[in-house]
Amino acid sequence: MVSPEGRGDTGQSDWPQTRTGANPSREWSGGQHKATYFSRSPGAVHGARCQPTPRMAEAHQAVAFQFTVTPDGVDFQLSREALKHVYLSGINSWKKRLIRIKNGILRGVYPGSPTSWLVVIMATVGSSYCNVDISMGLVCHIQRCLPEGCGPYQTPQTRALLSMAIFSTGVWMTGIFFFRQTLKLLLSYHGWMFEMHGQTSHFTKVWAICVRLLSSRRPMLYSFQTSLPKLPVPSVPATIQRYLESVRPLLDNEEYYRMEMLAKEFQDKTAPRLQKYLVLKSWWATNYVSDWWEEYIYLRGRTPLVVNSNYYVMDFVLVKNTDVQAARLGNIVHAMIMYRRKLDREEIKPVMALGMVPMCSYQMERMFNTTRIPGKKTGLLLPLNERYGSAQHRAWLSANDPAPHTGQGRPRQRPGKAGSSWVIECAVGEPVPGWSRGKGGAPCCPALACPLASVADVLQHLSDSRHVAVYHKGRFFKVWLYEGSRLLKPRDLEMQFQRILDDPSLPQPGEERLAALTAGGRVEWAQARQAFFGSGKNKASLDAIERAAFFVALDEESHHYDPEDEASLSLYGKALLHGNCYNRWFDKSFTLISFKNGHVGLNTEHAWADAPIIGHLWEFVLGTDTFHLGYTEAGHCIGKSNSMLAPPQRLQWDIPDQCQAVIESSYQVAKALADDVELYCFQFLPFGKGLIKKCRTSPDAFVQIALQLAHFRDRGRFCLTYEASMTRMFREGRTETVRSCTSESTAFVQAMVEGTHMKAHLQNLFRKASEKHQNMYRLAMTGSGIDRHLFCLYVVSKYLGVSSPFLAEVLSEPWRLSTSQIAQFQIRMFDPDQYPNHLGPGGGFGPVADDGYGVSYMIAGENTIFFHVSSKFSSSETVCLFWIPGADLHDSSAMLWRQPAYKVEEDWHRC
Repeated sequence: MVSPEGRGDTGQSDWPQTRTGANPSREWSGGQHKATYFSRSPGAVHGARCQPTPRMAEAHQAVAFQFTVTPDGVDFQLSREALKHVYLSGINSWKKRLIRIKNGILRGVYPGSPTSWLVVIMATVGSSYCNVDISMGLVCHIQRCLPEGCGPYQTPQTRALLSMAIFSTGVWMTGIFFFRQTLKLLLSYHGWMFEMHGQTSHFTKVWAICVRLLSSRRPMLYSFQTSLPKLPVPSVPATIQRYLESVRPLLDNEEYYRMEMLAKEFQDKTAPRLQKYLVLKSWWATNYVSDWWEEYIYLRGRTPLVVNSNYYVMDFVLVKNTDVQAARLGNIVHAMIMYRRKLDREEIKPVMALGMVPMCSYQMERMFNTTRIPGKKTGLLLPLNERYGSAQHRAWLSANDPAPHTGQGRPRQRPGKAGSSWVIECAVGEPVPGWSRGKGGAPCCPALACPLASVADVLQHLSDSRHVAVYHKGRFFKVWLYEGSRLLKPRDLEMQFQRILDDPSLPQPGEERLAALTAGGRVEWAQARQAFFGSGKNKASLDAIERAAFFVALDEESHHYDPEDEASLSLYGKALLHGNCYNRWFDKSFTLISFKNGHVGLNTEHAWADAPIIGHLWEFVLGTDTFHLGYTEAGHCIGKSNSMLAPPQRLQWDIPDQCQAVIESSYQVAKALADDVELYCFQFLPFGKGLIKKCRTSPDAFVQIALQLAHFRDRGRFCLTYEASMTRMFREGRTETVRSCTSESTAFVQAMVEGTHMKAHLQNLFRKASEKHQNMYRLAMTGSGIDRHLFCLYVVSKYLGVSSPFLAEVLSEPWRLSTSQIAQFQIRMFDPDQYPNHLGPGGGFGPVADDGYGVSYMIAGENTIFFHVSSKFSSSETVCLFWIPGADLHDSSAMLWRQPAYKVEEDWHRC
């Protein structure tokens, strides 16, 4: 049986349930063989109906052509409607190709332009007519080198014009190269970041003028990519010095002395050889960190993505546009495809620091049409259920670990968990302590395997996708975004989503919890994918999901933020973070989640990009939805729907009992992770960045120091603290670590806790701690961080088979407090002063360490800050502020993290 796409059974019913698989149909009548073939073009294909009843008119439109074989010959009948859609799809495809070619040319000649090329040619030709040879004889030399011809256009005048055009093009291209290299040199200067506000030097002012002049022409999204400098490799002594400085407040004198000896041995013996290879890579590669970071920290991780990797983003919570779920989703999906169109055409302005320093935009390339495909294994891993403290694990480590831990406060944790260290058996038999990523890029979960091991997950990115995959009540649907070459209007999309909401059909066997495979272990998912989804309707339906622009989840429950209900925001965050563990496709670049009351949110896979990238999309989408698309008084999308559109296509599955057992196993693994997450989200109202800035203090430094104070009050000691910063001022830069627990911040915290110091002394300590933090953040942003350099040195050591106790110990240290500030107002879609309630609380992530906290925060306005604090119920070391059913929300024992929030205002007055 031949499918419309040339495969076998498509897995997607194109007829009512009574005729599933009848594609094409053959009908014998009077010795005549009649065959009907169906078009697969959007708008013409009518897969399984939401209502499984015959639709003859729709079936007739779906026919691309018919032919009847008779003794007299073959009679063809063509469908104009189907051919029209095929034609329009082809035209749309060629338009995209031409746009890409045009953008490639414009991007390739930036900061030049075709107009400037014509100006140079005209200047050269004009000077020739004025008998002025600005080429200093080069035009004549080019003319002599041109081949002789006998055609009518090989006149002396034609040869002279051709020579001048060649000379002008060379001058123009040389100028572009010169301007690009000059701009790259200018962008390599970062002294402006270290100057105090209002104390800009004359050199920096001249630098700013030059940068503005060279980038004054309206740039496209990727215009600056080739002008961005490469991420520099720090010197080993500088990195080790900064590392030792960062761990000094965490270690006693004996532990610190031991670490100093390990560091000195590494710096003198092992590091010089590793550094040479790393410098060589930095010369050859675009970025010496990013490819290894993506592969070893993200794609080689074998733990479930849910909680451990994926993060969530929230909707506006102080305003509400509509209560109609399908209408809100129609506007949001339409706005997302508008953003994708701008992305494809490179019409989005690049993000600029201070309005003139461009940020790298390469992470945006894989925002849509991207899926993470599971791989089998990266090496021989310790069992997931083996804790670090188990007798088997201790015996194995004592026999094999090249850097046994003797210092207090730095044990390894459970393998396969956030904040832990995998121990991976390499091909050469050497145990490799690994990393994994934390939210915002924090290393937490082990993924670094032997370089000889096989590659794990793969990011599959398509150049285009014309549909989205939708999940509702245990069923999967395919919804076309286009009718021919026309993007569906919000009202049409609302109608399509409403059809899904109104569909009474039941899930097929094994279909309801199918997405739990993406929430469980990666090895189990890879094996199931190969065994049960490699052919037939299962493969076709899985392709429809993995090749979708993104995934949409229509939830049956409602979530929102009620300031009077302290648990509402936390429950909203929990629903976005993991849902019920089978109503999100965690492998997609992002899942758009729609709740019954019209609120929406995102669950985002982390490997393809970092949080500011999805934040850029989300700001555009929410701004477009609210201020450009709008709703009717009844809450529906504006416009009139096209009732002739084919309904959404139900995906078909044939899931055997063995696969259903794997699905159930993955669900139980994911559910255990989700149930263990304790999440508390809240809005801090006493003050925001307005009051903080009046005191001439960085809001980020203020929050980080406050977190140190809160953690010390909670645990009675300090811990290694991670804050994510970005390195996007360099080409293909992603993140770097800021180690927020410093000697200056610990001195301030201890003085605050003692309560006997004068206000002037506290202010002085706070100022020193804030300035130290800001300086560390600037160093991280300008390529002088600690952790990415050490990570790459470690990777090189594994490739070379070199053992380093120093690196092994450094990379196994748990991040018990992992933090990240959420970017905002990257796009000025509206004036926040005019619309102060149009604020999103940002998003959050799961805890990075089993016995630690994950904290994200958004300094959302002049008078408010949103916090998302996560930990694990299973740990006796941490208590978050998540609502426990039956517990008194005002019980201080259930509000351990809330107490520091209340005390912040009191501490503010003291300091």
